[in-house]
Amino acid sequence: MHDAEENAVYEDLLNSTNYPDDVRALPAEALPQLAGEIREFLIESVSKTGGHLAAGLGVIELTVALHYVFNTPHDRLIWDVGHQAYPHKILTGRREGMSSLRMKDGLSGFPRREESEFDTFGVGHSSTSISAALGMAVAAEKQGIEREIVAIIGDGALSAGMAFEALNHAGSLDTDLLVILNDNDMSISSPVGAVSKYLTKILSSRTYNKVRDGSRSAFKSLPGVVGLMERWEEHMKGMVIPGTLFEELGFNYMGPIDGHDIKGLIATLENLKQIKGPRFLHVVTQKGKGYHPAEGNPSFYHGVTPFDLETGEPLANTSSNKGGKKGGKSFTKVFGQWICDAAENDDSVIAITPAMCEGSGLVQYSQQFPERYYDVAIAEQHAVTLAAGMACDGLKPVVAIYSTFLQRAYDQLIHDVALQNLDVTFAVDRAGMVGADGATHAGSFDLTYARCIPNMVVMVPSNEKETRLMLQTALEHPGPAMVRYPRGTGPGVEEEQGLSTIEIGKAETVRAGKSIAILAYGELLANALEVGEKLDATVVNMRFVKPLDEDLIRSVYADHDILVTLENNAVQGGAGSAIAEFIQTLPVMQTGAKTNGPIRILHLGIPDEFIEHATQHEQLTQAGLDVDSIIRRITELN
Repeated sequence: MHDAEENAVYEDLLNSTNYPDDVRALPAEALPQLAGEIREFLIESVSKTGGHLAAGLGVIELTVALHYVFNTPHDRLIWDVGHQAYPHKILTGRREGMSSLRMKDGLSGFPRREESEFDTFGVGHSSTSISAALGMAVAAEKQGIEREIVAIIGDGALSAGMAFEALNHAGSLDTDLLVILNDNDMSISSPVGAVSKYLTKILSSRTYNKVRDGSRSAFKSLPGVVGLMERWEEHMKGMVIPGTLFEELGFNYMGPIDGHDIKGLIATLENLKQIKGPRFLHVVTQKGKGYHPAEGNPSFYHGVTPFDLETGEPLANTSSNKGGKKGGKSFTKVFGQWICDAAENDDSVIAITPAMCEGSGLVQYSQQFPERYYDVAIAEQHAVTLAAGMACDGLKPVVAIYSTFLQRAYDQLIHDVALQNLDVTFAVDRAGMVGADGATHAGSFDLTYARCIPNMVVMVPSNEKETRLMLQTALEHPGPAMVRYPRGTGPGVEEEQGLSTIEIGKAETVRAGKSIAILAYGELLANALEVGEKLDATVVNMRFVKPLDEDLIRSVYADHDILVTLENNAVQGGAGSAIAEFIQTLPVMQTGAKTNGPIRILHLGIPDEFIEHATQHEQLTQAGLDVDSIIRRITELN
């Protein structure tokens, strides 16, 4: 009878399973089928919308087991980063909304507290889950609430210092907390078959822990015996379980177990519920599980555009969130080609990235110059200070990093690099609004936080050619320099293949007009030129946020009635603010080209709000940075 139940086939499970309560109402033997239906649905859904696929496929069984065992949302699940949260969304009332994933006004690609009560913590950046979970566990304890708190973190995210800071603190507090390590790549350790599973069950069982705790209590008055028992226990566990590190941090370590075995997961999680204090469960999963192309190439299927379900190949002529014009080369690719050329020319060039080899365009470099390539894992702070150390002794480090992640190393940027005026080049990708990844990944603040730092040179290229020129300029500059460029492709301006530079601090007038002057930064130069044609405005490609081309600004100030600053950055404290600060030092002019009194200044940039996920064009429109909005704002001044 039991075998028959296990082999039973249930009709249309997923369509009748909308919330975790529905999952918990199912017999345990139905859960593998449910997991299979979720996998099929997820692959088909993401093939149409694009998004993060491989990570979600790897945690389907774990997600089902967690919602089955724990009373969510009363019990808290905190997903680290959130790339793996699509199955969680599917099981928490959002299956129908998956067709709008990462689209304007649709579902976020990450957990968001505003979106669902089941999203207990908003995420997007790595390694925050354990800290947040510990905070929730402390809150539950202080309020006398019986509640399970579970943080789910990947092996990559566990490499970050913040995760270990949280583990260290949690172990010292002895607070009820469960941390699940989703080990899908790094293979901290390999499971050792049936014996490992058996030992894990024993170690997580109430009986084992009751015996262990009871023995410690009984021999409390005999310190020598207690010490002997602890050493014996540690040695025995160390023979079969690689959890010594986590045990030393104060956690009760269990694992590794098979993360695709729902039955085993449920048994272990049920046992872990009965244990108090900090617990650590090591789960081994496979990224891309159940979809052959993703299993073979999980990095490619980490984040994908819409693709053919049968072949796994990206669909042609689909709308992309990467922006740019057809035929243009991506800014990331320009960087990747430049750094290979620069390294070929100069043996002191070093590339450093915090776990963003593919995303930052360093694949070719890592293959061509492996001895000069350092992927430091998810450790942005370390990446910057490592570069500082290299620069102290004659190397020329280039830190390739996303704008949103450089925020995490702000202290190091100031204290370790700029304060010492060290020769470090920052290639800052995904600057400005980034499309479907939304507010968590937007590079909206780098101009603001970089320009206020002494010794920094800050450059913003408008096209592919300028990107290469500026990168080489930054490399040859003897102090810290940043080149920030957007996600997506440029306008198609062919770059020079040499290693030329440009003069630091020099802007360029690209269109002469009459009473209106638009001082534009970066890729928004294209919009500025279109506006300039319609309003007969002067258009300046500013190029440098720091230092400013003060002579050109002074000239424009003298000859125009309206100055418009335009940037894909927070308008507060950004490049426009830098221009306004300089203009305030100039005398007010009432004559010459001025017909309406003192000059009027309009600052256009990202407003004081977080722009949520949409296409880059939609985000620019929402921010008032599209052509029509710029024209309207300028016209309102007249």
